[in-house]
Amino acid sequence: MTVPDLIRVLNGERVDLPPVWIMRQAGRYLPEYRELRTRAKNFLDFCYSPALATEAVLQPLRRFPLDAAILFSDILVVPDALGRKVWFVEGEGPRLEPLIGESNWRFDDPEHALQRLAPVYEAVERIKGSLDQNTPLIGFCGGPWTVATYMLQGQGGEKDRARRAAYEQPADVDSLLKALVEMSARHLAQQVKAGADCVQIFESWAEGLPFPMFERLIIGPTEMLVRRVRELGVGAPIIGFPRGAGLAISEYARRTGVNALGLDTSVWRTDLTPAGMPVQGNLDPQLLVVGGTALERGVRDVLERFNNVPHIFNLGHGITPEATPENVAHLVELVKGRA
Repeated sequence: MTVPDLIRVLNGERVDLPPVWIMRQAGRYLPEYRELRTRAKNFLDFCYSPALATEAVLQPLRRFPLDAAILFSDILVVPDALGRKVWFVEGEGPRLEPLIGESNWRFDDPEHALQRLAPVYEAVERIKGSLDQNTPLIGFCGGPWTVATYMLQGQGGEKDRARRAAYEQPADVDSLLKALVEMSARHLAQQVKAGADCVQIFESWAEGLPFPMFERLIIGPTEMLVRRVRELGVGAPIIGFPRGAGLAISEYARRTGVNALGLDTSVWRTDLTPAGMPVQGNLDPQLLVVGGTALERGVRDVLERFNNVPHIFNLGHGITPEATPENVAHLVELVKGRA
C-alpha cells in the first residue's frame, strides 16, 4: 500500500512537493461550516456529535486537495471529561470554573473520563472510514501547560494568573500537569486506536516563559506525555507545536521526543532543530485574508526556506474566520505547483 506523503515526511523523508494541510481547516471561513454549526445548541455538543464532527472534517476536503484530515474537536474536551465545567461564550471563547481560589483540586478518574470522550473516538472511526487510503487522519490534544492555563484561570487571554500560580502553588500545579499528562496520553492513544494515523500536541500558550519555567511547564510535561503515549503502545508519529517558544524551541525539539516540529510564524531557522527533523509551517494566517501577490510571495518564501528539510506546509497558527475559500484554494495550488 502506498504511504501517504504526510506520513513519509513525518518519518523523515523529503518529498519534492510538500504535503499541505491547514490548522483549523474545518471552520468558520467556510459558509457550509457556519450552516452546520447551527445544528448544535452549543460548541461542546457539536464536538460530541460524531455525525457533525465527521461532516465538519470532510467539508474542506471536498473543496481543496489537502493532504490530510484533522479531527474536529477541541483541546478543552479533556478538562470537561475530567469533571471540570466547560462552556463557550459566543464571540469571546471558552470559559471554565477556575481552579485558582479553590482549596481542593479534584478530577474524575481517567477511565471514567475516557467514557465521556467516547463520542470523539466514534467520530475518529467515522472520519477514517470516510477517507481514501491516501488521506491520513491527524488526531490531537492540547499541551499540558496550555490546558492547565485554561483550568487555572478559567479562560484564555493573558496568562499572568496561571504563571503566578505556577510560582505560588508549585506542588499543586505540578500535580495538575501530571494529571493532564496521563489523561492526554490516554486520549491520544484512544484516537490512534480508533484510526488516527498521527497526532499533534497543540502547546498554544508556550510563549513568554523564562527558560527555567519553560523547562518545567513545557519541556518536562511534553517529554512525559510522549513517553506515556509510547508506553501505551502507540507508534504513530507525534508532531509538537510549541507556539511562541522562540529560541527555546531548540531544546523542546531535542528533549521532548516528538517526531516533528510545528513552527509558528516567528521561527524561520532550520538550524534550531536536530538535523533531519521534519518541520511543519509556517505561513502567516493573515495572508489568507489578504490574498493576491502577498499570498503568492509568502507561500514561495516558505517553500524556499524549508526546501532542504522534510517539510509539511501549514500555517504558523490556525486559519482565521476572515480568510476566504478562494485564497485557501490558491494557496494549495501554489504549494502543489499548479499556479
